[in-house]
Amino acid sequence: MTSTAPAKTAPAKSTAEKTGTEKTGAHTEEAAALIDDARARIDTLDDRIIGLVQERMAISAVVQEARITSGGRRINLSREMEILGSYRDALGRPGTSLAMTLLELCRGRA
Repeated sequence: MTSTAPAKTAPAKSTAEKTGTEKTGAHTEEAAALIDDARARIDTLDDRIIGLVQERMAISAVVQEARITSGGRRINLSREMEILGSYRDALGRPGTSLAMTLLELCRGRA
């Protein structure tokens, strides 16, 4: 008589238990170490970028308030076009999408 019970598999390793190559997808420990270091630098950059975006949002709110208080519109489309062009020139087509996202974040609520 043969058993129909499923075969037992080893439990999955937690992230802390995985080796460097398993965590990074690298094929050598040297490459895994390089990837880990680069990822740590990326995480630091991402934290800085988030902080800068938040700072940009706060400054944009000041500009919008001053414009509205003086009788102007909340959004200055010609200025937004300058920003879009600047990002496109520096980063190519994806820069335009990035700029649009930043502008949307910085417009605040109407």
